Amino acid sequence: MRHLFLAACLAACPLWAAATPQETLETAVAGHVQPGFDALAGRAEALVAAAAETCDPQDGHLRRAFNDAWDAWIRMSHLRFGPSEVDNRAFSFGLWPDARGFIPKTLQGLIADRDPAVDSPGAFHDVSIAAHGFTALEFLLYDPDFADAGDYGCKLVRAIAADIAATARLIADDWHGSYAEQFVHPDADAPYRTETEALGALFTAVTTGLQFTSEARLGRPMGEFDRPRPTRAEAWRSARSVPHVRLSLDGTRDLALILAMDFPEDAESVRSAYDRAFVTLDRLGDPTLGEVSDPMGRFRVETVQQRIDDVREDVREHVGGPLGLAQGFNSQDGD
Repeated sequence: MRHLFLAACLAACPLWAAATPQETLETAVAGHVQPGFDALAGRAEALVAAAAETCDPQDGHLRRAFNDAWDAWIRMSHLRFGPSEVDNRAFSFGLWPDARGFIPKTLQGLIADRDPAVDSPGAFHDVSIAAHGFTALEFLLYDPDFADAGDYGCKLVRAIAADIAATARLIADDWHGSYAEQFVHPDADAPYRTETEALGALFTAVTTGLQFTSEARLGRPMGEFDRPRPTRAEAWRSARSVPHVRLSLDGTRDLALILAMDFPEDAESVRSAYDRAFVTLDRLGDPTLGEVSDPMGRFRVETVQQRIDDVREDVREHVGGPLGLAQGFNSQDGD
């Protein structure tokens, strides 16, 4: 109820001073971006440690470390600009959608050739992006076709984990370094020239994150009514498809509410739209989205998709509107 008290106070208190755009940027960076990427870096390092102990794909500790790290990335995966965009870092966390099956083909090729790139972080960095990130690691830990990858498979697991951790640390460090300073204090020589442009980048991250969840995370497995495609769902092998929807909603909600923090009534509208989406999402019974193959199950998934589209429209109106922002380009566009 704390947010309701705050909203009432803000609406009633005549002495309330509106936050400046710079203060909103500072809150977004210090309250959302930095802790989110710090969590990712820390959990990725825990994944490296777990893989060093054992490469057994059935090991519970290794799988928990993997899932914890992937959770942290999905929650922040809407942030595809700046440090995440450098050297395709965000894409190196996982190639998805992978309509042509590049990931298993690339992994199989590395294993068959016993490619020595796994022995050197620098060499592995130059390996096809299809062999990088959480989606590749999911194959090695959950797909039975890779259960007998042997000692080389163990090296591959450790190489992927190390690459994830190195990339996560670079992003986190950049958001604590000069990039964050330039983002919060835009000028003609910075990545964003004005505070409005910087706020627009955050707003676009929210709206395109919601769009990706609706159109890709839910739309791809739904396919056509008479031809559903449940195995096109993200992370279905590890039963993470629905959790990814929930995590992505949680991350974008956090940022959207920070952007709306100076507009209590608008913030409450956004919060309510997200709450409706979460309630609908909780009605899904299959974490892999396999229920899209059943007419009633498909209807439930479509309802979730509609609620997420409603959230996106609400964010446009109640976040973008008060801030005078419109959705811009995001590196996920056309993905």
